[in-house]
Amino acid sequence: MDMDKRILLELRNRMPSDVKELVLDNCQSNEGKNEGLTDEFEELEFLSTINVGLTSVANLPKLNKLKKLELSDNRISEGLEVLAEKCPNLMHLNLSGNKIRDLSTIEPLKKLENLKSLDLFNCEVTNLNDYRENVFKLLPQLTYLDGYDQDDKEAPDSDAEGYVEGLDNDKDKDKEEYDEDAQVVEDEEDEEDKEEGEEDDMSGEEEDDEEGYYNGEVDDEEDEDIGEEESGQKQKREPEDEGEDYD
Repeated sequence: MDMDKRILLELRNRMPSDVKELVLDNCQSNEGKNEGLTDEFEELEFLSTINVGLTSVANLPKLNKLKKLELSDNRISEGLEVLAEKCPNLMHLNLSGNKIRDLSTIEPLKKLENLKSLDLFNCEVTNLNDYRENVFKLLPQLTYLDGYDQDDKEAPDSDAEGYVEGLDNDKDKDKEEYDEDAQVVEDEEDEEDKEEGEEDDMSGEEEDDEEGYYNGEVDDEEDEDIGEEESGQKQKREPEDEGEDYD
């Protein structure tokens, strides 16, 4: 899939200005350019273009709010100075697996004042003597290089270099809204169950009353009728018995 089609797929029914996260990994770029990516993505905070054949970042649009940029496994060897202009608020940059051979290539990154994490895995520059020490000197604003700080302490999270502040908060907010909606539905269902239960109880009481009527009142009336009949028969027998005794 080429990059234009992938961008359209990612957009779906959204406007570019509504997109905060865009993943274009493994797409086919046009002669190493970011086709379809324009400055209309003004709210973009996370952009991933892994293994798309990029040779330069010169065609990146102006992305003032971009905080994380994934460029690993491309063919970039120079031209990083444009990042300070295109993405002035960049905090995390992944250039692992590119054609970066010397420190002079990454020197322009010192203009990215907010840059906290840089990845250069599998780049030739990592083979230089005192590579880590020199990079931290060259880019004093860095906290993590290849996932470790200057004291060789690993980042708190294995994805720390890829963490974008704000995105996680938005996801948590969406989850909370989803939970609230689910709770409303659940409460409505509970209310319906409660009403059905009350109706069942009412129906049960009516049935009990009917049973009581048939089993109680009707039986009582029948017992009274039987009692009267027996009493009459007894009264009839008593004179006869008296007559016999008199004789």
